[in-house]
Amino acid sequence: MSKLKTKSGAKKLGKKSGGGSALDRSPSHLLHRALQLALDIYAEETGPDAVTQRQYAVLSAVAAQEGLTQTDLVRATGIDRSTLADLVARMIGKGLLARQRSASDARANTVNLTAEGRAALEGAAPRVAAADARILALLPARKRDAFIGVLRDLGHAEAEVEAVADEPKAKKKKKDKIAKAPKAEKPAKAEKAALKPVDKKKKAKKVAAEPLGAA
Repeated sequence: MSKLKTKSGAKKLGKKSGGGSALDRSPSHLLHRALQLALDIYAEETGPDAVTQRQYAVLSAVAAQEGLTQTDLVRATGIDRSTLADLVARMIGKGLLARQRSASDARANTVNLTAEGRAALEGAAPRVAAADARILALLPARKRDAFIGVLRDLGHAEAEVEAVADEPKAKKKKKDKIAKAPKAEKPAKAEKAALKPVDKKKKAKKVAAEPLGAA
């Protein structure tokens, strides 16, 4: 794969892209393009035989804290639950990770690095650092810290969304019930009668039918 364009080349391309288009104001589109660029650079720096970017993220998270559960890994990496389950299963099959029953929760499994997994992580680390350096080099030095900060904020926001999605349904229903305003009580029969409009003709007939000596 040929090397990607340099910083100056990227600036020239940016000037030709038409800054006033709707796509140039779309966060989802711009993030998608930035992700594609990052993955291309990662692939160039690490080579075809290295672990993938997601595999590297899982290995790094497990190395930082051995014995993580699948839920822990979802929070640490931002990879969705179903994708992560498949990814971990493949990495166990390749001998990069080992699974065992959690000592604190008999229903959960934890994962740890194998010797092969640690070797893969250590071999990929300098190449990943080179890829990160290339990505940041595409930005002016004064903007790099702010760029990292924005990405970190988005990652934290995603973690909060995942936490809400993982809430037990029972808790959600309970919260919904509390949030709903109480229904207005139905008026009593006497109140209903008082609220009914008075029929003047019926009232006149009733008075005429009463005996004259009535109090």
